[in-house]
Amino acid sequence: MTEYKLTQYSHGAGCGCKIAPAVLDKILHSTTPKTPFPGLLVGNEERDDAAVLDLGDGTGLISTTDFFMPIVDDPVAFGRIASVNAISDVYAMGGTPVLAIAILGWPIDKIPAEVANLVVEGARSACADAGIPLAGGHSIDSPEPIFGLAVSGRVALSNLKKNGGASPGSRLYLSKPLGVGILTTAQKKGHLLPEHAHIAPESMMRLNKIGAKFGELPYLEAMTDVTGFGLLGHLSEMCEASNTSAIVHFDEVPTLDRQLLNYYLDLKCVPGGTLRNWSSYGHKIAGVSDYQRNILADPQTSGGLLVAVKAENCTEFETFAAAAGFQLKPLGFMTDRQGPLVTVI
Repeated sequence: MTEYKLTQYSHGAGCGCKIAPAVLDKILHSTTPKTPFPGLLVGNEERDDAAVLDLGDGTGLISTTDFFMPIVDDPVAFGRIASVNAISDVYAMGGTPVLAIAILGWPIDKIPAEVANLVVEGARSACADAGIPLAGGHSIDSPEPIFGLAVSGRVALSNLKKNGGASPGSRLYLSKPLGVGILTTAQKKGHLLPEHAHIAPESMMRLNKIGAKFGELPYLEAMTDVTGFGLLGHLSEMCEASNTSAIVHFDEVPTLDRQLLNYYLDLKCVPGGTLRNWSSYGHKIAGVSDYQRNILADPQTSGGLLVAVKAENCTEFETFAAAAGFQLKPLGFMTDRQGPLVTVI
Protein backbone atom coordinates (compact mmCIF):
# COMPACT_ATOMS: atom_id res chain seq x y z
CA MET A 1 0.00 0.00 0.00
CA THR A 2 1.20 3.51 -0.81
CA GLU A 3 2.30 5.39 2.32
CA TYR A 4 0.02 8.32 3.09
CA LYS A 5 1.26 11.07 5.42
CA LEU A 6 -1.99 11.85 7.17
CA THR A 7 -0.83 15.14 8.70
CA GLN A 8 -0.46 16.57 5.20
CA TYR A 9 -4.19 16.19 4.58
CA SER A 10 -5.40 18.43 7.40
CA HIS A 11 -5.02 22.08 8.33
CA GLY A 12 -4.82 21.30 12.05
CA ALA A 13 -3.42 18.53 14.21
CA GLY A 14 -4.85 16.68 17.21
CA CYS A 15 -6.16 18.80 20.05
CA GLY A 16 -4.53 21.80 18.38
CA CYS A 17 -7.68 21.75 16.22
CA LYS A 18 -9.72 22.82 19.22
CA ILE A 19 -11.66 26.04 18.91
CA ALA A 20 -10.05 28.67 21.13
CA PRO A 21 -11.66 29.19 24.56
CA ALA A 22 -12.85 32.73 23.82
CA VAL A 23 -14.52 31.63 20.57
CA LEU A 24 -16.04 28.62 22.30
CA ASP A 25 -17.61 30.97 24.86
CA LYS A 26 -19.43 32.73 22.02
CA ILE A 27 -20.61 29.44 20.53
CA LEU A 28 -21.98 28.14 23.83
CA HIS A 29 -23.65 31.40 24.86
CA SER A 30 -27.42 31.04 24.97
CA THR A 31 -30.42 33.21 25.81
CA THR A 32 -32.76 30.21 25.83
CA PRO A 33 -34.19 29.59 29.32
CA LYS A 34 -32.49 26.62 30.90
CA THR A 35 -34.56 23.49 31.38
CA PRO A 36 -33.82 21.98 34.79
CA PHE A 37 -32.53 18.40 34.82
CA PRO A 38 -32.08 17.50 38.51
CA GLY A 39 -30.24 14.29 37.68
CA LEU A 40 -27.60 16.07 35.59
CA LEU A 41 -24.67 16.39 37.99
CA VAL A 42 -22.18 17.82 35.48
CA GLY A 43 -23.17 19.63 32.29
CA ASN A 44 -22.10 22.49 30.03
CA GLU A 45 -22.11 25.06 32.80
CA GLU A 46 -19.27 23.34 34.65
CA ARG A 47 -16.87 23.33 31.66
CA ASP A 48 -15.72 19.93 32.85
CA ASP A 49 -14.29 16.97 30.93
CA ALA A 50 -17.52 14.99 30.58
CA ALA A 51 -21.20 15.06 31.40
CA VAL A 52 -22.40 13.02 34.38
CA LEU A 53 -25.96 11.83 35.00
CA ASP A 54 -27.09 10.46 38.37
CA LEU A 55 -28.45 6.93 37.82
CA GLY A 56 -30.18 6.92 41.18
CA ASP A 57 -28.28 3.93 42.59
CA GLY A 58 -25.21 5.71 43.91
CA THR A 59 -23.49 5.68 40.54
CA GLY A 60 -23.30 8.12 37.66
CA LEU A 61 -23.31 7.69 33.88
CA ILE A 62 -20.37 9.51 32.27
CA SER A 63 -20.76 10.62 28.66
CA THR A 64 -18.13 12.32 26.50
CA THR A 65 -16.89 12.67 22.95
CA ASP A 66 -13.64 13.84 21.39
CA PHE A 67 -12.35 13.79 17.83
CA PHE A 68 -9.79 15.59 15.73
CA MET A 69 -7.62 15.61 12.61
CA PRO A 70 -4.37 13.60 12.36
CA ILE A 71 -1.65 14.36 14.89
CA VAL A 72 0.73 11.73 13.40
CA ASP A 73 1.20 10.25 9.94
CA ASP A 74 0.84 6.59 10.90
CA PRO A 75 -2.87 5.63 10.67
CA VAL A 76 -2.79 2.98 13.42
CA ALA A 77 -1.09 5.41 15.80
CA PHE A 78 -3.58 8.15 14.85
CA GLY A 79 -6.52 5.88 15.69
CA ARG A 80 -5.00 4.84 18.98
CA ILE A 81 -4.07 8.40 20.04
CA ALA A 82 -7.51 9.78 19.19
CA SER A 83 -9.12 6.96 21.16
CA VAL A 84 -6.86 7.26 24.21
CA ASN A 85 -7.56 11.00 24.20
CA ALA A 86 -11.33 10.49 24.16
CA ILE A 87 -11.31 7.77 26.82
CA SER A 88 -9.23 10.05 29.06
CA ASP A 89 -12.25 12.25 29.76
CA VAL A 90 -13.90 9.37 31.64
CA TYR A 91 -10.77 8.76 33.70
CA ALA A 92 -10.55 12.50 34.41
CA MET A 93 -13.93 12.26 36.17
CA GLY A 94 -12.64 9.44 38.37
CA GLY A 95 -14.66 6.90 36.40
CA THR A 96 -14.24 3.70 34.42
CA PRO A 97 -15.10 3.51 30.69
CA VAL A 98 -17.62 0.84 29.64
CA LEU A 99 -18.37 1.43 25.94
CA ALA A 100 -17.14 3.40 22.91
CA ILE A 101 -18.46 4.17 19.45
CA ALA A 102 -16.38 5.64 16.64
CA ILE A 103 -16.65 8.96 14.80
CA LEU A 104 -14.99 8.92 11.37
CA GLY A 105 -14.75 11.56 8.66
CA TRP A 106 -12.76 10.44 5.64
CA PRO A 107 -11.77 12.05 2.29
CA ILE A 108 -12.56 8.94 0.27
CA ASP A 109 -11.47 10.64 -2.98
CA LYS A 110 -7.97 11.27 -1.57
CA ILE A 111 -7.09 8.45 0.83
CA PRO A 112 -8.10 4.79 0.34
CA ALA A 113 -10.56 3.10 2.65
CA GLU A 114 -7.81 0.64 3.60
CA VAL A 115 -6.00 3.45 5.41
CA ALA A 116 -9.16 4.32 7.34
CA ASN A 117 -9.36 0.64 8.30
CA LEU A 118 -5.94 0.97 9.94
CA VAL A 119 -7.16 4.00 11.90
CA VAL A 120 -10.06 1.95 13.23
CA GLU A 121 -7.65 -0.89 14.09
CA GLY A 122 -5.68 1.56 16.21
CA ALA A 123 -8.89 2.49 17.98
CA ARG A 124 -9.71 -1.15 18.62
CA SER A 125 -6.34 -1.68 20.26
CA ALA A 126 -6.84 1.31 22.58
CA CYS A 127 -10.33 0.17 23.53
CA ALA A 128 -9.07 -3.36 24.18
CA ASP A 129 -6.39 -1.99 26.51
CA ALA A 130 -9.08 0.01 28.31
CA GLY A 131 -11.18 -3.15 28.62
CA ILE A 132 -14.12 -1.85 26.57
CA PRO A 133 -15.72 -2.73 23.22
CA LEU A 134 -15.64 -0.48 20.19
CA ALA A 135 -19.28 -1.21 19.57
CA GLY A 136 -20.20 0.83 16.50
CA GLY A 137 -20.09 4.38 15.24
CA HIS A 138 -20.81 6.69 12.33
CA SER A 139 -18.83 7.80 9.29
CA ILE A 140 -19.08 10.58 6.70
CA ASP A 141 -17.21 11.63 3.57
CA SER A 142 -15.32 14.76 4.62
CA PRO A 143 -12.64 17.00 3.06
CA GLU A 144 -10.12 16.13 5.80
CA PRO A 145 -9.56 12.97 7.85
CA ILE A 146 -11.20 13.09 11.28
CA PHE A 147 -11.39 10.42 13.93
CA GLY A 148 -12.46 10.07 17.55
CA LEU A 149 -14.81 8.33 19.93
CA ALA A 150 -17.94 8.88 21.94
CA VAL A 151 -17.35 7.12 25.25
CA SER A 152 -19.66 6.09 28.08
CA GLY A 153 -18.46 5.30 31.57
CA ARG A 154 -19.63 4.81 35.12
CA VAL A 155 -18.47 6.21 38.42
CA ALA A 156 -19.42 5.71 42.04
CA LEU A 157 -20.72 9.15 42.98
CA SER A 158 -18.50 9.11 46.06
CA ASN A 159 -15.51 8.90 43.66
CA LEU A 160 -16.67 11.55 41.18
CA LYS A 161 -13.97 14.14 40.57
CA LYS A 162 -14.63 17.50 38.95
CA ASN A 163 -12.36 20.28 37.78
CA GLY A 164 -13.67 22.34 40.72
CA GLY A 165 -13.32 21.75 44.43
CA ALA A 166 -9.64 22.53 45.01
CA SER A 167 -8.92 24.52 48.17
CA PRO A 168 -6.22 27.12 48.88
CA GLY A 169 -3.00 25.36 49.80
CA SER A 170 -3.67 22.21 47.77
CA ARG A 171 -0.74 21.01 45.66
CA LEU A 172 -0.88 20.56 41.91
CA TYR A 173 0.47 17.53 40.04
CA LEU A 174 0.57 16.57 36.34
CA SER A 175 0.86 12.92 35.25
CA LYS A 176 2.35 13.44 31.75
CA PRO A 177 5.01 15.89 30.54
CA LEU A 178 4.17 18.88 28.35
CA GLY A 179 5.59 19.48 24.89
CA VAL A 180 3.90 17.11 22.47
CA GLY A 181 2.36 20.02 20.55
CA ILE A 182 5.83 21.37 19.78
CA LEU A 183 7.08 18.01 18.50
CA THR A 184 3.99 17.29 16.40
CA THR A 185 4.26 20.76 14.87
CA ALA A 186 7.89 19.99 14.05
CA GLN A 187 6.69 16.83 12.30
CA LYS A 188 4.06 18.70 10.31
CA LYS A 189 6.69 21.26 9.22
CA GLY A 190 9.17 18.56 8.23
CA HIS A 191 11.71 19.48 10.94
CA LEU A 192 11.33 16.48 13.26
CA LEU A 193 14.50 14.40 13.36
CA PRO A 194 13.95 10.64 12.90
CA GLU A 195 15.46 9.83 16.30
CA HIS A 196 12.76 11.98 17.95
CA ALA A 197 9.80 10.57 16.03
CA HIS A 198 8.77 8.12 18.77
CA ILE A 199 8.74 10.54 21.71
CA ALA A 200 5.38 12.31 21.32
CA PRO A 201 3.40 9.26 20.12
CA GLU A 202 4.61 7.16 23.05
CA SER A 203 3.29 9.78 25.47
CA MET A 204 0.02 10.30 23.60
CA MET A 205 -0.75 6.58 23.33
CA ARG A 206 -0.58 5.96 27.10
CA LEU A 207 -3.99 5.58 28.73
CA ASN A 208 -4.81 7.68 31.78
CA LYS A 209 -6.16 4.60 33.57
CA ILE A 210 -4.73 5.86 36.84
CA GLY A 211 -7.60 8.40 36.91
CA ALA A 212 -10.03 5.70 38.05
CA LYS A 213 -7.72 4.97 41.00
CA PHE A 214 -7.25 8.69 41.71
CA GLY A 215 -11.03 8.92 41.98
CA GLU A 216 -10.91 6.67 45.04
CA LEU A 217 -8.63 9.07 46.95
CA PRO A 218 -10.70 11.29 49.28
CA TYR A 219 -7.88 13.83 49.63
CA LEU A 220 -7.69 14.40 45.86
CA GLU A 221 -9.90 17.48 45.56
CA ALA A 222 -10.08 18.22 41.82
CA MET A 223 -9.00 16.60 38.57
CA THR A 224 -9.00 17.36 34.85
CA ASP A 225 -6.92 16.33 31.86
CA VAL A 226 -4.64 18.73 30.02
CA THR A 227 -5.42 18.80 26.31
CA GLY A 228 -5.94 21.47 23.67
CA PHE A 229 -6.03 24.53 25.94
CA GLY A 230 -2.60 23.73 27.39
CA LEU A 231 -1.67 23.58 31.07
CA LEU A 232 -2.49 27.24 31.69
CA GLY A 233 -5.90 26.97 30.06
CA HIS A 234 -7.03 23.89 31.95
CA LEU A 235 -5.52 25.15 35.21
CA SER A 236 -7.39 28.44 34.70
CA GLU A 237 -10.64 26.47 34.35
CA MET A 238 -9.80 24.58 37.54
CA CYS A 239 -9.17 27.86 39.35
CA GLU A 240 -12.42 29.40 38.12
CA ALA A 241 -14.40 26.30 39.09
CA SER A 242 -12.74 26.25 42.53
CA ASN A 243 -12.83 30.03 43.14
CA THR A 244 -9.07 30.00 43.69
CA SER A 245 -5.90 31.24 42.04
CA ALA A 246 -2.73 29.24 41.46
CA ILE A 247 1.03 29.64 41.67
CA VAL A 248 3.05 27.61 39.16
CA HIS A 249 6.79 27.02 39.57
CA PHE A 250 7.94 26.86 35.95
CA ASP A 251 11.08 24.85 36.72
CA GLU A 252 8.95 22.19 38.43
CA VAL A 253 6.51 21.70 35.54
CA PRO A 254 7.07 18.25 33.97
CA THR A 255 8.03 18.56 30.31
CA LEU A 256 9.70 16.50 27.66
CA ASP A 257 13.44 17.13 27.54
CA ARG A 258 13.82 20.94 27.71
CA GLN A 259 16.90 20.96 25.47
CA LEU A 260 14.94 19.03 22.86
CA LEU A 261 11.99 21.42 23.06
CA ASN A 262 14.30 24.43 22.83
CA TYR A 263 15.83 23.02 19.64
CA TYR A 264 12.42 22.90 17.95
CA LEU A 265 11.25 26.21 19.39
CA ASP A 266 14.34 27.78 17.81
CA LEU A 267 13.04 26.38 14.51
CA LYS A 268 9.72 28.22 15.13
CA CYS A 269 7.79 24.99 15.75
CA VAL A 270 5.10 26.72 17.80
CA PRO A 271 1.58 25.36 17.19
CA GLY A 272 -1.00 27.86 16.01
CA GLY A 273 -3.11 26.67 18.93
CA THR A 274 -0.56 28.08 21.39
CA LEU A 275 -1.16 31.62 20.18
CA ARG A 276 -4.94 31.12 19.99
CA ASN A 277 -4.88 29.82 23.54
CA TRP A 278 -2.86 32.77 24.77
CA SER A 279 -5.07 35.32 23.05
CA SER A 280 -8.05 33.76 24.85
CA TYR A 281 -6.73 33.60 28.41
CA GLY A 282 -3.37 35.39 28.53
CA HIS A 283 -4.96 38.36 30.32
CA LYS A 284 -5.72 36.04 33.25
CA ILE A 285 -2.07 34.98 33.66
CA ALA A 286 0.86 36.81 35.28
CA GLY A 287 4.63 36.42 35.10
CA VAL A 288 4.90 34.51 31.83
CA SER A 289 7.72 35.09 29.33
CA ASP A 290 7.28 34.28 25.65
CA TYR A 291 9.38 31.14 26.13
CA GLN A 292 7.29 29.98 29.10
CA ARG A 293 4.10 30.69 27.16
CA ASN A 294 5.27 28.38 24.37
CA ILE A 295 5.55 25.55 26.90
CA LEU A 296 2.65 26.25 29.25
CA ALA A 297 0.07 27.12 26.56
CA ASP A 298 1.24 24.36 24.21
CA PRO A 299 -1.87 22.42 23.14
CA GLN A 300 -1.54 18.84 24.36
CA THR A 301 -3.13 15.89 22.65
CA SER A 302 -3.92 13.01 24.99
CA GLY A 303 -2.15 14.87 27.79
CA GLY A 304 -1.86 13.98 31.44
CA LEU A 305 -4.14 14.36 34.43
CA LEU A 306 -3.87 17.59 36.41
CA VAL A 307 -4.84 17.01 40.03
CA ALA A 308 -5.12 19.08 43.19
CA VAL A 309 -4.19 17.25 46.40
CA LYS A 310 -4.62 18.43 49.98
CA ALA A 311 -1.25 19.66 51.24
CA GLU A 312 -1.24 17.38 54.29
CA ASN A 313 -1.65 14.32 52.05
CA CYS A 314 1.09 15.03 49.51
CA THR A 315 3.51 12.39 50.77
CA GLU A 316 0.74 9.79 50.86
CA PHE A 317 -0.30 10.72 47.33
CA GLU A 318 3.23 10.60 45.94
CA THR A 319 3.74 7.17 47.50
CA PHE A 320 0.45 5.97 46.01
CA ALA A 321 1.40 7.32 42.56
CA ALA A 322 4.89 5.77 42.75
CA ALA A 323 3.39 2.35 43.43
CA ALA A 324 1.45 2.76 40.19
CA GLY A 325 4.59 3.77 38.24
CA PHE A 326 4.28 7.57 38.41
CA GLN A 327 7.07 9.67 39.90
CA LEU A 328 5.14 12.86 40.65
CA LYS A 329 6.21 16.08 42.34
CA PRO A 330 4.14 19.25 42.86
CA LEU A 331 4.39 21.89 40.14
CA GLY A 332 2.60 24.54 42.18
CA PHE A 333 -0.26 25.17 44.55
CA MET A 334 -3.63 26.83 44.92
CA THR A 335 -4.12 30.13 46.76
CA ASP A 336 -7.05 32.31 47.74
CA ARG A 337 -8.60 34.04 44.74
CA GLN A 338 -6.41 36.96 43.62
CA GLY A 339 -6.14 39.24 40.60
CA PRO A 340 -4.47 36.85 38.14
CA LEU A 341 -5.92 33.37 37.96
CA VAL A 342 -2.44 31.90 37.55
CA THR A 343 0.95 33.40 38.40
CA VAL A 344 4.10 31.75 37.02
CA ILE A 345 7.36 32.13 38.96
